[in-house]
Amino acid sequence: MWHKISSAVKRYFADVLVFLMCVSLFLVLLFRFVPVPGTLLMVKRLVTSDSDDNLKYLWASWQDIAPYPKVCAMASEDQMLPFHHGLDISSLLDVLESNGKKRLRGASTISQQVAKNVFLYPTRSFIRKGFELYFAFMIESLWTKQRILEVYLNIAETGDKTFGVAAAAKKYFKKSAQTLSLRESSLIIASLPNPLKYKVSAPGGYMKKRQNQISSLYRSLDGQYYLRELYVKTESSLYDFSAYKN
Repeated sequence: MWHKISSAVKRYFADVLVFLMCVSLFLVLLFRFVPVPGTLLMVKRLVTSDSDDNLKYLWASWQDIAPYPKVCAMASEDQMLPFHHGLDISSLLDVLESNGKKRLRGASTISQQVAKNVFLYPTRSFIRKGFELYFAFMIESLWTKQRILEVYLNIAETGDKTFGVAAAAKKYFKKSAQTLSLRESSLIIASLPNPLKYKVSAPGGYMKKRQNQISSLYRSLDGQYYLRELYVKTESSLYDFSAYKN
């Protein structure tokens, strides 16, 4: 009898696991082509924010975003985005070797941040980290690098109840994401470590320092031409820029 119960329980959990994997695969494939309608972090901010402002979230497709925020995001958050497979091992090892002196966030790739923000609830735990790596692997396998960066630029928190560079451009500079300058883009990206603390609308000394650093990194990466690296298949492959668009 106990053997039958044990077998039934195992089958049940196996069925649940297969179902959840199918759902996650469906969502990853869906958002490969469809704009993300919202995230659980947006819901959390709506519930917990003291602001009476409405949620600001505007989806901008790749061609409607200027090159500046694209390269600034990579320069600041994940310069190896075109080359890694979801996990930046070298950055992670640097953090571990520094005995925690370096920010753990510095070892979190843009792929991991997309996985966390799009598919998971904003909390900290080892279990959530495991799911983050699971989804990061899936989007790295099923999305293009361009799509990963496009989604990141749209769902990243850029201020109080403000998400994405398009909403930030409209809120702070009264313009579209397509017309953002390098100065404006680097200031928006400079807020990403903590956009509720580091405000684009009132940048302090730290923000201005980060803005200058990101602008310098943009230039050191060869500006908008670094976007071509998104189309490199492997580090040892010949460059194929046939799909590259400014």
